[in-house]
Amino acid sequence: MKFGIIKERKNPPDRRVVFTPEELVKLKTQFPQAEIKVESSDIRIFPDETYSNLGFDVTEDVSDCDVLIGVKEVPVDALIPNKKYFFFSHTIKKQPYNRKLLVACLEKNIELIDHETIVNNTNHRLIGFGRYAGIVGAYNGFRAFGIKFELFNLPKAETLPDKAALIERLRRPVLPPIKIVLTGHGKVGMGAKEILDAMKIKEVSIEDYLAKTYTQPVYTQIDVMDYNKRKDGQLLGKKDFYDNPTEYTSDFERFTKVSDIFMAGHFYANEAPVILTREMLKAADNKIKVVADISCDVAGPIACTLRASTIAEPLYGYYPSEDKEVDINHPAAIVVMAVDNLPCELPKDASEGFGEMFLEHVIPAFYNEDQDGVLERAAICKNGQLTERFKYLQDYVDGK
Repeated sequence: MKFGIIKERKNPPDRRVVFTPEELVKLKTQFPQAEIKVESSDIRIFPDETYSNLGFDVTEDVSDCDVLIGVKEVPVDALIPNKKYFFFSHTIKKQPYNRKLLVACLEKNIELIDHETIVNNTNHRLIGFGRYAGIVGAYNGFRAFGIKFELFNLPKAETLPDKAALIERLRRPVLPPIKIVLTGHGKVGMGAKEILDAMKIKEVSIEDYLAKTYTQPVYTQIDVMDYNKRKDGQLLGKKDFYDNPTEYTSDFERFTKVSDIFMAGHFYANEAPVILTREMLKAADNKIKVVADISCDVAGPIACTLRASTIAEPLYGYYPSEDKEVDINHPAAIVVMAVDNLPCELPKDASEGFGEMFLEHVIPAFYNEDQDGVLERAAICKNGQLTERFKYLQDYVDGK
């Protein structure tokens, strides 16, 4: 089996890579029969020579590789027919802007495996950059707070080398006694929690958070049943919420009345209720002044997320009474951070963590006849057709 680590070609440039040089050494140690090529890249966080110095073949041509591994979408004209590809395709939710990419994979007889579709037999994702989105998103949330209230001016995360440098910078300012509410207990939410804990911000129970006043910064981490309630008042638990999301409405308003910063690290299902509504944001007793929407579902559960922001311009203002974007210095503006590619700001750490997961959960499947079904479950299309698991994309492919 010959693996090719491909160059990232999408704009804006992404400096991440699935395998760092050190992780490729581990791969070769565990699976000496594996052949590996690295496509030359002038943007990758690890320069070509860091691979070639360790004995890897760095080349302009990876067309003889069986499996091609990248991070972001591969442009249609760069797809090599009859290969197995791994990358984030952003097609499984029928994203209109990538329909042509999936069609091209079918036409070119490509077996497409999306990093998002790599799951275990209970449908839990095995790999992803979510942790690093949470880490950078939390940092950016504090940066937004400092700018909004002219308290401190943190450098952009992308200018710092690693997570340790982010934490070191965050420990410098003296924060006022603010309250921070964090949604989500998955990789994104737990990544944000890493930052809060590293800053030694005190975690408190939901009950204390809502009722007590503090002389120091505090946070609480909440799950779906803490910010949603059944419309009929019944208490039926999380399974009922997932089975019947339309029977629920948001109970988040109790947090808007006491929170200064909202860090959104939750997973959001399409039929779930809106979490932070426009009515909550424009209420006279709303205290939230900064929303770090790490999950970044545009036109989704957070009313002030009008659009995704960018690493270059990560912040914008939201004016609740008119439901429109304004300058962040507008006196009534809520500052929104909604960057949708946060791990790109921490490319070294993110690449290291991703490669570890890929080596643990994916590479062995090539050498144990996919005994756990990881590759079979993850394939979106092969042999020119959608696989059974992804037949629901047929109308999307057909342009209907």
